[in-house]
Amino acid sequence: MNRFLRTLCVLVMLAVVAPALAATDVEAVKQRVAKVDVLRGEFTQEKQVAGFKNPLRSQGRFVLAQDHGVIWTTLKPFPSEVVVTRDRILSRQSDGSSRVELDGRQQPAMRSVNAIMFALMSGDAQALSAQFTVKVEVLPGNGWKMQLTPRSAMLGKVFAQLTLSGDRYVREVQINEANQDVTRIQFAGMSDTPTTLSTDEGRRFE
Repeated sequence: MNRFLRTLCVLVMLAVVAPALAATDVEAVKQRVAKVDVLRGEFTQEKQVAGFKNPLRSQGRFVLAQDHGVIWTTLKPFPSEVVVTRDRILSRQSDGSSRVELDGRQQPAMRSVNAIMFALMSGDAQALSAQFTVKVEVLPGNGWKMQLTPRSAMLGKVFAQLTLSGDRYVREVQINEANQDVTRIQFAGMSDTPTTLSTDEGRRFE
């Protein structure tokens, strides 16, 4: 899996982690996390690349739709957008002037990662537990913390460990990549209404 594809997979994983919690077999966490059809929010991301002193920072917003996929929109420092469906990953500039599309039918590794992501989104606990070792800590005040460690060699080439924490929604994520890059992200302003996509959101999945 090349570096560009790995980076896209990391971005998408950050966008879909909220429903991932509802898919685990840890009842205490399952009861605390909202399971929604559409989730919108904002993110602040900091990526520490191995060998570089200063982290890369970005901000933006996301839309997660259970029946469609994820729209991950970076606003700062450079506007861009990543759209993920079951069969593809589409990266494009905000004005649509430049786009890169990866077809899951031609990228078996990418399709495998997408399958795991959609298992998280659909609540397929069997598929999730087959791929990740899960460790949960229940915290006071409706809080929780979760660590996911890949079981498969394929995922192990991308992720070393994912750490998530939150309450009704995921609030913070840390992704330790296999190449020693570390991504930290904070989510804010999340809302599960309206429960359907707008015309513009639907168009961006096309």
